[in-house]
Amino acid sequence: MMLAFWNIDWQTLADALALGAIYALMAVGIGLVFGVLRLVNFAYGQLVMAGAFALALASQWGWPVWAAIPFCFAVVLVLSLLMDRLVFRPLRGHSPVVMLVATFAVAFLLQSIALIWFGSLGKIAASLAYLNQPWTIGHVDIRKITVVSIVVAACCLLLLHLLLERTEVGLHMRASSLDFQTARLLGVRANRVIGVAVLLSGALAAVVAVMLTVQNPLVTPDFALRDTIIVLAGVVVGGMNRPVSATLGGFTIGFASGLLGGALPTNESQYIDTFIFVAVIIVLLIRPNGLFTRSTTVERV
Repeated sequence: MMLAFWNIDWQTLADALALGAIYALMAVGIGLVFGVLRLVNFAYGQLVMAGAFALALASQWGWPVWAAIPFCFAVVLVLSLLMDRLVFRPLRGHSPVVMLVATFAVAFLLQSIALIWFGSLGKIAASLAYLNQPWTIGHVDIRKITVVSIVVAACCLLLLHLLLERTEVGLHMRASSLDFQTARLLGVRANRVIGVAVLLSGALAAVVAVMLTVQNPLVTPDFALRDTIIVLAGVVVGGMNRPVSATLGGFTIGFASGLLGGALPTNESQYIDTFIFVAVIIVLLIRPNGLFTRSTTVERV
């Protein structure tokens, strides 16, 4: 295996960077909801799946790209708001375990609906296939989606940073992530903050759906399920209490997955998840609070 890493080329590095960028967006989307609600949303992958199916349907109906992408965003955002209003808000006063089980139930419900509606073979989203064609940069053929993913992820993370640091609602979201109950006592409107976090998380899920659909046009009911599990592990490794640490964790685990996918032979690619989760266990044994969080603890009086 060590010899395989010597064969990593620029194409593999570029693809690993693109996958890391996509996973970083997924991680910050999951981290936003966790920061405000202290909720690990296992149904996040099904939001990505819904957006991918929206793109596949738009492609089947012959819609142009400029109409298909807004349709994808509309489906994911509406589904995010419905998930919050119908499931998360009524359970907000219950224990975290109850809400965690609810996200599992929502995830499998949406997956079952997709299975009944679209069948196990799924649909093909071909309208964005041109983004999977390569650009020749130097002597390296780099897919367009690789460059697009890195640029879009960087822009989204920059805009999100400006929102959290320079706006009133961003300040309220950061205060809520530190201590939600105290923030409410100080006048923070809980429903407004949670609604903004849910919408931002849904918008990031729609962006991820577009980029993953370009790389994998075949959309099935388990679309993005594996990616969500790996990103959740990355969020835990990075540190769930801060958006920056969660983002770095998602990028790190995505980049590592991309490198392993390019370094390992095809007949050994099924071991990628094994290597990833062994590394996750080792990191958590050494840094249980997260790889990108401060190790110091604060005693509350």
